Amino acid sequence: MERSRLLQCLAADYMRLREVAGTGLNAQVPSCPGWTVSDLVRHVGQVYLHKALVMQTGAWPDPWPPKDTVTEDPIALLDRSYGALTHEFSRRGDTDRALTWHDPDQTVKFWIRRMAQESVIHRLDAELAHDLESAPIPVDLAVDGIDEVLRVMVDYGSHAWHEDLTDLLATAKGRTVRVQAPSRPRRPTQRHRRTARPPPRPPPPGWSASTPRAPRSPLWPHRPHPPQRPHRPLPTQW
Repeated sequence: MERSRLLQCLAADYMRLREVAGTGLNAQVPSCPGWTVSDLVRHVGQVYLHKALVMQTGAWPDPWPPKDTVTEDPIALLDRSYGALTHEFSRRGDTDRALTWHDPDQTVKFWIRRMAQESVIHRLDAELAHDLESAPIPVDLAVDGIDEVLRVMVDYGSHAWHEDLTDLLATAKGRTVRVQAPSRPRRPTQRHRRTARPPPRPPPPGWSASTPRAPRSPLWPHRPHPPQRPHRPLPTQW
């Protein structure tokens, strides 16, 4: 997806998340067990701020998160962090260098895409919490999200974070998962076929997709707390 389109989607989902959160922060989020909407909005605000600081400093902020983000009003934090994030994006080109947890792509464009996808999945969480009909996910963003899951989360992740996926990979037995978006009038059908390649050592049997947890986002590795890796702390803030 083009930069301008990703930023447009990011803005729309930020505004939708803010709108839904404004109807109540105490609702439980069924797709993030143990979280309220307040926790969800605070998390998104912290993620936005984390990426802004990474681009500013070229390093992973440590310690994290800042103490003020734990006590600040969550919607105020979301607004402040979104402003900081988009300001940093506006100062940089797509191919400008930026530290990321995805070794093959160390560019600002990676974070623009990642934050657009982060925002759409979490505004879905907020809608679920309030039992609201979900706003439609644009087809191009949905297809891009599937591509990100398959290429970045599954293909890259099954190598880079193999130690965290040992049990899951051990049960995969080399299976291949085919993903095909449903065809729509006047829109081409998008097809993606990926098979996770085993790392050089030790070779795992394969990869298996996890159970869907959110409507219209069946491939998202949806969990509120990414795995902690003391030797690779970067994925703690997706």
